[in-house]
Amino acid sequence: MIKINHVGGKNKGEIALYSLSTCGWCRKTKALLDKLGLAYDYIDVDLLSNEDAAKLEKEEIKKWNPSGTYPTLVIDKKRAIINYKEEEIRALAE
Repeated sequence: MIKINHVGGKNKGEIALYSLSTCGWCRKTKALLDKLGLAYDYIDVDLLSNEDAAKLEKEEIKKWNPSGTYPTLVIDKKRAIINYKEEEIRALAE
């Protein structure tokens, strides 16, 4: 079972973050979302079993980000912000 972590805050739509626990840009993304006070869910893919990580990357992450890089931020299952893009992330709070 894949563990999805939830961070409470202002609901500005469904925000899902696919990240790595060891990735500095992923930590920056989480910190910015926290600073903006936004509610979001995140999965640290590197903390999953190899089987779960492979399934998630194949079925979810590559759909939004074919290069499979982190962080991958999916908004309302309609669009994605790939890598750390501060201006685009800040715009989510508006």
